[in-house]
Amino acid sequence: MRAQITTLIIATSLIQLANGFFGTFISLRVAMEDFGSTMVGLVLSSYFAGFTVAALRCGRIIERIGHIRGYAAFAGVVAAATAAMALMAGSLTWLVLRAIVGFGCSGLFITTESWLNAKAQPSERGRIFSIYMVGTFLALAVGQLLIGRARIETTAPFSAIVALFAVALVMVSTTRAEPPRATTVETLPYGQLARAAPVAVVGCALSGLISGAFYALVPAWMQDVGTARETIALFMLVAVLGGLAFQVPVGWLSDRFDRRLVLAALGLGFAGLAVILVHLPRSLPVVLPPAALLGGFMSTLYPVCVSHAHDRMPADRVVAVSGRLILLSGLGSVVGPLIGAIVMARFKIDGVFYFMAAAALFLTFLAAGRSFTTTAPHHAERPFEILAPQAAALAHAPRDASDEPRSPDPIKVASEDN
Repeated sequence: MRAQITTLIIATSLIQLANGFFGTFISLRVAMEDFGSTMVGLVLSSYFAGFTVAALRCGRIIERIGHIRGYAAFAGVVAAATAAMALMAGSLTWLVLRAIVGFGCSGLFITTESWLNAKAQPSERGRIFSIYMVGTFLALAVGQLLIGRARIETTAPFSAIVALFAVALVMVSTTRAEPPRATTVETLPYGQLARAAPVAVVGCALSGLISGAFYALVPAWMQDVGTARETIALFMLVAVLGGLAFQVPVGWLSDRFDRRLVLAALGLGFAGLAVILVHLPRSLPVVLPPAALLGGFMSTLYPVCVSHAHDRMPADRVVAVSGRLILLSGLGSVVGPLIGAIVMARFKIDGVFYFMAAAALFLTFLAAGRSFTTTAPHHAERPFEILAPQAAALAHAPRDASDEPRSPDPIKVASEDN
């Protein structure tokens, strides 16, 4: 069993290595193709559109064909779409193919995380999940370093990405593993989550909007103003590592204080740094420390929102709540690059940073206002996890009934809020 889990974690780290490199690479490559600001935004956001659709549909696919064949199918889809992008350069073609890549990547993450969730013992799940997410962050960081050595104008980066996905496919498809048992997923009526945890609902959408705009547009802008690719890679690397470094201290704070106040502080910190970056000299020693802090604030918005939502919802709805929050984050990630590209065409990168700062400030005012006007819920007896949107289902998978604390009844919480 440990060998199976190790194989899955290593394979997924390879996928995240390819995915981190692919995200920055396509942002730079699209800027070179001169598609126009609107089409650039559509191409960059199409990945998140495919990712979001897959979050709604991949569960049924995996249930029908199994985890191993599902993993092979999703990896094959990503490899084929990536190879096709190298052969057919065009705005509409890349829009469709990039959406297919997003669909396949989402399917791979869902397959991996549900597989890990089924195979890991409850007593080991937290440790295994932490290793999984640390591997994810480190792989994303290494992917940024590859940008400095990549020849963006050639088809070689596409081939490298296909190779990494193929290696991951071979690793998983040749493992000797029993497929996890199918589980029944509970439903969550629309509106119930929004009534119980409005801050979490808005926060997940805005978190996706901010991170989608940042990772899609900032590399393209840096290349457009003549920044060396090694510098772009280092800037993005520092932002990713800042996100990893912030997870534990922010988690510690959110477990001890009202999560909405922590969320308000994170939004305020992000907004302030985004505005500061606009006015700082654009030299590497000056912008790297703010980049690390910006990545830290940005990457912790989502996990705090998820934790707050689960504080407000009953224990038997954890999987449904996680799925709904993934959907909201995905929708925000679709809209962020599209709006940001339009803003950048008119106001350059300063407008994008002001746009992201405005979104973060809105979340700050909402979270702080709700904190001062409604009673804070008791935190669930569940440790804060290092968390990215694609991992929410694993992080909050239900445990045995004897292990699971009961969360507040949302109806009772709503009555207390009023």
